Order: sequence, then C-alpha cells, then structure tokens
Amino acid sequence: MGQTIRETTKEGAFEAAARSRAYLVLVHALEYPDAEHVEEIRSHALADALCEALGRVDPALAAGDWSALADAGADDDDLAVEYTRLFDVGSGGPPCPLYGGLYGDARMKTMEECVRFYNHFGLTLSDAPRELPDHLATQLEFLHFLAFREAEARDEGGDPGPWRRAARDFVERHPGRWVPKLRERLERQKAAPYFTALVERLERFLAEERARLSDVGPYTAQS
Repeated sequence: MGQTIRETTKEGAFEAAARSRAYLVLVHALEYPDAEHVEEIRSHALADALCEALGRVDPALAAGDWSALADAGADDDDLAVEYTRLFDVGSGGPPCPLYGGLYGDARMKTMEECVRFYNHFGLTLSDAPRELPDHLATQLEFLHFLAFREAEARDEGGDPGPWRRAARDFVERHPGRWVPKLRERLERQKAAPYFTALVERLERFLAEERARLSDVGPYTAQS
C-alpha cells in the first residue's frame, strides 16, 4: 500500500509540474514580438516548445495544426505592428486588451481581488506596466506558481489541496472568464494567425484546467 501511495504522489507531482511549465511557456509566447522572439516563432522553436509543454499535460492539447504558431508574417516587424494594433493602442483603448478588468464593469474590484490572491501567498508586483494585477501574463505567472507549489507538495508527500483550490478559483474568476472574450475580439479584428491560434490554445488549456480542478471546493481568500 505504501508503494502505491508513493507512485500516485509522484505521478501527481509530474502532472502539476507539467502544468506549471505550460503556463510559463504561454507567458513567453505572449511577449512583445521583438527580433529574437520573431526568430523563435519563425524557426518553429516556440511552437515546438508550447506543443511539448501542453502535450505533457494532455496529449489532446497538442493535437491539430500548429502552423499558425510559426507564422510571423512576411516582414520582420509584422507581428510587432500587429501586437501594437491589437493590444496597445486604439481610440478609447486597444481593441483586444490583455487586462482582464477591462472585460467587465468593475476593473478596480477585479484588480483588488487579484492582489488579495497574490498577497495571500506572499507575492508582490513590480512597478512595470506589464505587472498590473489583471494583466494576462501576471495572472498566468500566478497560476504557474500555484502549480509549481502543488508539484512540490505532492513530491514531498504534503497536501496539494490548498494550491489546487486557489488555482481552481482563480482560473474560474479571472483568465478562465475573460480569455474566451479576448479570443472573440481577436477573431472580429481578423488578427494575425499567430495571436488567434495562441489564444485559442490558451483558452483550451484553461478550460481543461477548470475541469481538472473541479474536484476541489472553491478557495475563499478573496472573500
């Protein structure tokens, strides 16, 4: 019986570590496409890394055509121009903001709730604009942290429940809620295939996360 528990614990640690890695690769894939980033895209290195990371979580997440994730456009600055158009500028704000609080009517409440999650786990944000609490990269980095700590707990024979409950509630309340809206806006804007395909993959991953974590009750740090 002891050996079975040990094997189950290690298997769970591997799964959580895979999820943690997938979040980190997604954060990287969402970065501003400077020359180095564009080269990663064109060389298929980024698509391969994301495919491998998601496939380790669930082979179904790696299925399908990945060619759009290697499409950086004809010119070196095509993706940079498109990134600015979609995410950075626009009359009244960008058409596809990467800030979750802009997909509802109470951004300040959304940011405050995110900060309570982060602070509860001893995390603080830098002063960089990208580090605003409702930015997609910030939210995904937090989920990476929770999955990493879950993997540690499982590997050491501890209780993974608190990390899983926090992740379940955070996905449910934050990126799992608004990333589908982001994907819809990208489609309406006829965004470059790279960005649409990337957010589609992210949306699928978050949907699977919600299902995977559905066996735990909601976390209540925000109340």
